[in-house]
Amino acid sequence: MTALATAAGAANLGQGFPDTDGPLWVREIARAAILDGANQYPPGRGIPELRSAIAAHQLRHYGITVDPESEVMVSAGATEALTATLLAFVGPGDEVVTLEPFYDSYAAAIAMSGAEHRTVPLRATADGFRLVEADLRAAMSARTRILLINSPHNPTGTVLRPDELRMIADAAQASDAIVVTDEVYEHLTFDGAVHTPLATLPGMAERTISISSAGKTFSLTGWKIGWATGPADLISHVLTVKQFLTYSGGAPLQPAIARALSDGDADIRELRDSLAERRDVLVAGLHTAGFPTSQTEGTYFVCADAKPFLTDATPDGDAFARALPELAGVACVPLSAFCAPGSEAARSVASWVRFTFVKDRSVLDTAIDRLRAFAAE
Repeated sequence: MTALATAAGAANLGQGFPDTDGPLWVREIARAAILDGANQYPPGRGIPELRSAIAAHQLRHYGITVDPESEVMVSAGATEALTATLLAFVGPGDEVVTLEPFYDSYAAAIAMSGAEHRTVPLRATADGFRLVEADLRAAMSARTRILLINSPHNPTGTVLRPDELRMIADAAQASDAIVVTDEVYEHLTFDGAVHTPLATLPGMAERTISISSAGKTFSLTGWKIGWATGPADLISHVLTVKQFLTYSGGAPLQPAIARALSDGDADIRELRDSLAERRDVLVAGLHTAGFPTSQTEGTYFVCADAKPFLTDATPDGDAFARALPELAGVACVPLSAFCAPGSEAARSVASWVRFTFVKDRSVLDTAIDRLRAFAAE
């Protein structure tokens, strides 16, 4: 979609990356680290300062106590941590359950492991995309080895609520499954929505690997500094795989992220408030253009139903999204791209598309003006 946007000169509300860099003071620390000699392999687990900062972050925000020496691992972004975890624990004959729609790397990593991918649809309601307990139970089996849960959820913007988290915890304990959580948008929640890590629920700390990164929290997506926390025996298995992926990386970036996690709460609040304002601008613009939208409680994204604009030439969200850069000068992503082909979830969101609001206000204003003009034709 980014290639189509570039070719058409479209306002790109498809790919979710910030238009602006993260805090200058954090970037200055990285620059100083380069000049001060932090340019060789860091430890495979990550530098001690960053592991300690991650442990302190978990305790300060969530009351989770982890040992930085044995229960924290730094990775090349959350994607590597997720992939290493799947490769460490599942293989042919195992099943991995995810929510659907799902971030695209999940399916690829599960396929690499040889495990089977099973999904639980999030259903569009007046209260946003929500988890239904019967769907979760139907997806679980005796072969379920991992429940991979993403909240705040990309692409729907859903933040799982206490009753939904309890359903997941109960299902994991009943199946003796490991829970792997993708929490990269943990601090980017709106309207009082609260992110609650599954590891905080009773009986879950010993079976949960929590994964996050600095990319979304500090608008430094290209730095690829992520981490996994959890029980020492589980983290040890993940580390064994990780050492044959990147082994280590980001040597001068790790000290900067350590400081950001310790001293960057004000920057996080500023980003969250700015994103909430931009979300409101985009949602209002989509509504005036005639797009129904789902409730967005977190992340970078708003989901909209393109059904009012579908035609014989663009009969579903996929065709609509491919045509929109030329038709309206705006790029989005079809929600079906985050689903297994032909699945129930893919059919249920066939007319839906995803727009990102993690863009400069000028880009959002341009996109909204163009969508309004398109709708008026």
